[in-house]
Amino acid sequence: MANTPLVGIVMGSDSDWPVMSACAKTFKQFGIPYEAKVLSAHRTPDAALDYAAGAQARGMKVLIGAAGGAAHLAGVLAAKTELPVLAVPMPSKHLQGLDSLLAMVQMPGGIPVATFAIGEAGAVNAALFTVAMLALSDADLAKKLSEFRASQTAKVLSKTLPDIE
Repeated sequence: MANTPLVGIVMGSDSDWPVMSACAKTFKQFGIPYEAKVLSAHRTPDAALDYAAGAQARGMKVLIGAAGGAAHLAGVLAAKTELPVLAVPMPSKHLQGLDSLLAMVQMPGGIPVATFAIGEAGAVNAALFTVAMLALSDADLAKKLSEFRASQTAKVLSKTLPDIE
């Protein structure tokens, strides 16, 4: 049971993996089992809908949808599950991901999708937000998150700037 994925990382294309691998690495760091899939809102809509509809029954706690361009994937997932759905806009060639960001944050009222920053920072923060949600009911995970945050603070406070000559 410990290896049952708690989080589904779903990408619209395998070209999103270089960005979303940062999300997966964060889950590994915290010991959170996840699965990563390529499912497209436009090219495999039935498979994306089926995945979202069955996620909770399979033990999932959170879905993360990453997509570029029209970026409908997170919204499609959210339409078929009551699980929290987080969205990560992918950088794009022509609009640098702004199109994806705008598409994701314009979900109609009633079907929430929490949207994060474009690219790798968004992927990491979606993972950390997931960690924080899961830590609400997992004391060991809460301790790991607290230690992580403390280490971030220590790294910043340990930095020194050179003197001006």
